Amino acid sequence: MGIREEVYYEGGPHVGDLITSILIGFTVLGIPLAVGSIVRALWLRFRITDRRISVTGGWQGRDRNDVIYSEIVKVVTVPRGFGLWGDMVLTLRNGTRIEMRSVPKFREVYDYINERIAAKNPAKVGLQK
Repeated sequence: MGIREEVYYEGGPHVGDLITSILIGFTVLGIPLAVGSIVRALWLRFRITDRRISVTGGWQGRDRNDVIYSEIVKVVTVPRGFGLWGDMVLTLRNGTRIEMRSVPKFREVYDYINERIAAKNPAKVGLQK
């Protein structure tokens, strides 16, 4: 019998990222941005629980990264879409970086992740925003 995880957020990237990129995609220079956004909308999924963060992405959602909070040493956010969504980069203890693009309600997600990091690793205080 496994330990149940409480899911904080489960879903894909913010729909505003897709809409904005498709509108920009009507220009020749914006086509790569639109294609990238469509791929993210189709196959990128986030699952943030009280125990771990899982990011599934890549072509047809074949790549998956799971990380527990005690492995995270730094979280950096960048607002997008007038602050409605944002990008996050999680830096792990071994130097690996995990990108989370177009996270909905990224400020609340950032706060939730920081609370979990502080609970699992009290020595890591003052993570960057």
